[in-house]
Amino acid sequence: MEQTDAILRGDARVGNRHARQRSAAFKKLRAYGDAGRDALVVLLSHPRMDVRGMAAVYLLRHRTTEAKAVLQEIAKGEGLAAFEASEALKRWAEGTWALDLE
Repeated sequence: MEQTDAILRGDARVGNRHARQRSAAFKKLRAYGDAGRDALVVLLSHPRMDVRGMAAVYLLRHRTTEAKAVLQEIAKGEGLAAFEASEALKRWAEGTWALDLE
């Protein structure tokens, strides 16, 4: 949430700091294998679209059906989250998505 809020304020420095923290947190979860990935599933129903979308992006390989459904719903909307969701779906379809490779 903090990353999105920083981006919307135009504060790239703070946004990038939160992006690095998010990536580091995912690496720690991934170290626990699928059980760590499953910890993100609860975020697929978070009230904020940006949180749901980011969780779905990280879960595309592990929970493909659920993650794609979340991203497709978000992509129907407008704004940053919708753009990010549509780009994630595009990268997935192209085979260039690479956030959680086996």
